[in-house]
Amino acid sequence: MTEPDRRFLFLQGPHGPWFHRLATHLRAAGAQVWRVGFNLGDRMSWPGPGYIAFRDGHDLWPDTCADLLSRHRITDLVLYGDTRPVHAQAAALARRRGITVHVFEEGYLRPYWITYERGGANGHSRLMDLAVPDMQAALAKVDVDLPDAPATWGDMRQHMFWGALYHGCVALGRSAYRNFRPHRTLTVGQEFQLYLRRFLLIPLHRMERRLATRRIRRGGFPYHLAILQLEHDASFRDHSPFASMAEFLALVMEGFVKGAPRHHHLVFKAHPLEDGRFPLAPEIRRLARLHDLKDRVHFVRGGKLAELMNHARSAVTVNSTAGQQALWRGLPLRSFGAAVYAKPEFVSSQPIEEFFAAPERPDTRAYRDYRHFLLETSQIVGGFYSSRGRRALLRQVVDLMLSPEDPYQALTSGKAAPRQQLRLVR
Repeated sequence: MTEPDRRFLFLQGPHGPWFHRLATHLRAAGAQVWRVGFNLGDRMSWPGPGYIAFRDGHDLWPDTCADLLSRHRITDLVLYGDTRPVHAQAAALARRRGITVHVFEEGYLRPYWITYERGGANGHSRLMDLAVPDMQAALAKVDVDLPDAPATWGDMRQHMFWGALYHGCVALGRSAYRNFRPHRTLTVGQEFQLYLRRFLLIPLHRMERRLATRRIRRGGFPYHLAILQLEHDASFRDHSPFASMAEFLALVMEGFVKGAPRHHHLVFKAHPLEDGRFPLAPEIRRLARLHDLKDRVHFVRGGKLAELMNHARSAVTVNSTAGQQALWRGLPLRSFGAAVYAKPEFVSSQPIEEFFAAPERPDTRAYRDYRHFLLETSQIVGGFYSSRGRRALLRQVVDLMLSPEDPYQALTSGKAAPRQQLRLVR
């Protein structure tokens, strides 16, 4: 039975009703729950009780947060991502007070899983300090079959819908939250316009993507795959050595022209949520002309990664979670940023030109153990954006949050509960 003194404070969550649904189940388990909202989009996604509006300037947030933690005697802080300023400040305050910090993120093994960790995610995850042999030791008593690597995002349309609705509400509520400043560089209105534009252009982008993919499939040439990310995403912004996507594109193109065999091609695959705030396609065309690679460089806008990855010779990325699909297929992978999968057993450390010339293959047995470890710990079947995905999450996440041990400790101690199978969200 749940201890009566569990008191949760939620901050900003994924677009849509996930945090509100989660809070309802925590209350049913006996916990008390509050939510701080920073704009009308936050309020829209939390229609129930316990809402606390923060309308002051962000310079007052640390003092306000400290007061909320004390006044409500908070035992648990719940975040979606841990790098945006209001989250990073709140997490630092919570850690100093011994408050448990629960962090949700998109799945390290997306699309059919989300990530749940305590303390931090991505470059702040405990996985960064865990060696593969330690994971293998923890798995010694676990004996289950692993599901196949997923090929699609899962709930992309719902993700885009909730994102457009959220930013629309933020724009409409500017008068009620005059001091709100988004954690990204664009204004609220610009964010909304980008979400709406991307949503409306889905048919055109789908046709463009199919034509580009067909040209690559029918070309009959060997190619290397560059897996791109959103320049404004936290993983790229806070856990990579690059100040801009242009720097990464230039590095890849220079390495390719110096190292790759002359009959090989280079395919740049855009993130499924790429919205045009960075001129990705024009920059790739410019670099291709600069290096006289116009006929050997290709750009694919979003879509299914598996169609391209199944025939690639290698893959490069900054620190995209999609790198794990390359490793699952046994493809050589070169990454450049801090990533939970960047272990020496399966990610190459070769200079980029040497990688394109003769890429080192990963230790697939070691990666299989690593992936198994994730599926038994931080990767939870389900999704934030579809109703079916949320239902799958709720069957497991509440018990994980109320447990005295985090998922990694529970597996090591032999107390981890059986995990839900992937078929429940298909």
